Amino acid sequence: MKLTIASLILGSAAAFQPHTALNAVPKSSSALDMKYTVAVVGGGPSGACAAEIFAQEKNIETVMFERKFDNAKPCGGAIPLCMIGEFDIPETVVDRKVRKMNLISPSGVEVDIGDTLKPNEYIGMCRREIMDKYLRDRAIEYGAQPINGLVTSVDIPANHKQTEEPYTINYMEFTEGSSAGTPKTMDVDVIVGADGANSRVAKCMDAGLYNFAIAFQERIKISDDKMKFYEEMAEMYVGDDVSPDFYGWVFPKYDHVGVGTGTVVNRPAIKQYQKAIRERAGDKIAGGKIIKVEAHPIPEHYRPRRVQGRIALVGDAAGYVTKCSGEGIYFAAKSGRMAAQEIVKLMKSGSVLPTQAEIEKTYLKEYDALYGPTYTVLDLLQKVFYSNNGAREAFVELCNSKYVQQVTFDSYLYKRVQGNNPLDDIKLLGETIGCLVKGYAIAKPDAEFSNPVESKKRI
Repeated sequence: MKLTIASLILGSAAAFQPHTALNAVPKSSSALDMKYTVAVVGGGPSGACAAEIFAQEKNIETVMFERKFDNAKPCGGAIPLCMIGEFDIPETVVDRKVRKMNLISPSGVEVDIGDTLKPNEYIGMCRREIMDKYLRDRAIEYGAQPINGLVTSVDIPANHKQTEEPYTINYMEFTEGSSAGTPKTMDVDVIVGADGANSRVAKCMDAGLYNFAIAFQERIKISDDKMKFYEEMAEMYVGDDVSPDFYGWVFPKYDHVGVGTGTVVNRPAIKQYQKAIRERAGDKIAGGKIIKVEAHPIPEHYRPRRVQGRIALVGDAAGYVTKCSGEGIYFAAKSGRMAAQEIVKLMKSGSVLPTQAEIEKTYLKEYDALYGPTYTVLDLLQKVFYSNNGAREAFVELCNSKYVQQVTFDSYLYKRVQGNNPLDDIKLLGETIGCLVKGYAIAKPDAEFSNPVESKKRI
């Protein structure tokens, strides 16, 4: 069992026992001062929600590493309605309540959606620096120990899957007012990697690589008159000019708009696509001042290995971002909470350590059962409707359908794949085919590009 720092200071090294097989012997009543330590690496939604759960178990020491406590992650900032209640997020965290969405096709056809929303339904728009801080502060209030540090590597014992041998986290600790970090180490028993797409934890545990998109966003301050248009409105532009495989957006924030785009297949041209989305938005953001420029990688699929020994990945580090919509905030928070809840149960009030098999059979199995269908459906939709301008024209036309709007919003707001009415679904299939035929007939050809080297990069 792992001894606390206090017991080492008291000179109880003679009492130190070799690490035994996992879960072999629960802690005895004579070892009440001995606690296992869980390290959560990353303080975004996934890390904060995991740390909050661990911190509520008083027989577990919880530490949360975050390099920038004022970090503003590049992000559209949209969260579904179900997240507001499920994670007890106050309305002060939500900048705007979007109840209307304007979709614009490659040829300029516009479709307004949102008529199917009930009066109390909306998409929440947040600034990540506000929401992330709220979630982190809540975890700290519950007892998580915050460490302003950058984790640089993790030393993983060769026998960590069979024993209780601790992991050693190597990190640079920072103090306020200083840009130079102090190298430090910490021994921990369980690690939750919530450190984003470029996860150091994932690399150290040999989680494998994944393909990724680049998301680029500019925060633009526009006049109050222009901002009125976006009071409850968000815009989504499709076309190979703004992205060859995704969409461009204008999302309202507290006192500005976030204007951005993303791509997987042609990452080197991201600034070209960003210029195009500004041009497509046109007069609606004309004269605006760019107050912040942001860019960040976004995973395109799960990591090959999300659990290794007593190390589990959550959020972007695990690859939990959906295709088609590019949504990741809810799935980050949900995966962090689910992983922590299952690990806490497995640790039996901090008396034993979980095994890899146990974490996989609980956390991974339950997460994949809940959300696997959502990832599959949205992956298919992206391949069908974002592949060329003909399909994009069809996508926008289909969104005229009130049934499509109802199913889309219900699926997004409440995180469940909808299959509401078999007759309507059959009718929708016929409409989809018709819209695709029409779209291909009127659409302009997509611009050609080639980047054979960049397209093979993985992180």
